[in-house]
Amino acid sequence: MSAPSLFRRALVLVAATLALGAQAQDKFIVMASTTSTEQSGLFGHLLPAFKAASGIDVRVVAVGTGQALDTGRRGDADIVFVHDQVAEEKFVAEGFATQRRPVMYNDFVLIGPAADPAKLKGNDIAAALKKLAAAPASFISRGDKSGTHAAELRLWKAAGVDMAAAKPAGYKECGCGMGPALNMASSTGAYVLADRGTWLSFKNRADLAILVEGDQSLFNQYGVMVVNPARHPHVKASLAQTFADWVVSPAGQQAIAAYRIGGEQLFFPNAKFR
Repeated sequence: MSAPSLFRRALVLVAATLALGAQAQDKFIVMASTTSTEQSGLFGHLLPAFKAASGIDVRVVAVGTGQALDTGRRGDADIVFVHDQVAEEKFVAEGFATQRRPVMYNDFVLIGPAADPAKLKGNDIAAALKKLAAAPASFISRGDKSGTHAAELRLWKAAGVDMAAAKPAGYKECGCGMGPALNMASSTGAYVLADRGTWLSFKNRADLAILVEGDQSLFNQYGVMVVNPARHPHVKASLAQTFADWVVSPAGQQAIAAYRIGGEQLFFPNAKFR
């Protein structure tokens, strides 16, 4: 074979290698999700299983649910995995996704000092928050438009406490994720509403303990939505749909159920199989 032919063949092989490398690098999606799915360790367990099944990398932007939805609205994420059903349904109604699919649930718990100076312990969150509003005690709010913050505000309202008119004296907004909010509560002996998943994975508990749990209104549902390519043509909708389909499939649901800390299950799959 002549030298020019060998040179041309080498160029073709280099071009093919570069093309394959570019394709491999492109096989990822950006997922906007909540701090609870990240800080609980769920994604550290779940995403490697998805990559093994699909070959697709998932790059997570972990923020509050409100910020995650805004990231999707801007087209800066391919998929959104959050936990505020009212806000999620609005996201779909606005055309930023065509479908919301339930994936899993856990619950919120009211955390506070084990000595419980405000005497809140029980399973009635409305009664507990009424007492807390009148007590000389501190409460740390996420204050970040997250799913947990939205749930907290709904719970205060259901307890008859008008946060817009006047916040309780000990109410402090950190504008932070769930882990930092728990750290603040731990260091100051304050009360805080947390999702159970992040609480179970939280190490810096000091004397904090679960004081209120089991109330039906503390139910915490998660959903997944692929960003609509009609709104943002650049999003990797096909790859994102692969994740959405997998996480609600029997394999994805089993992977969620298998994630435990200290033998305790953090999230409970409840997708409706097609």
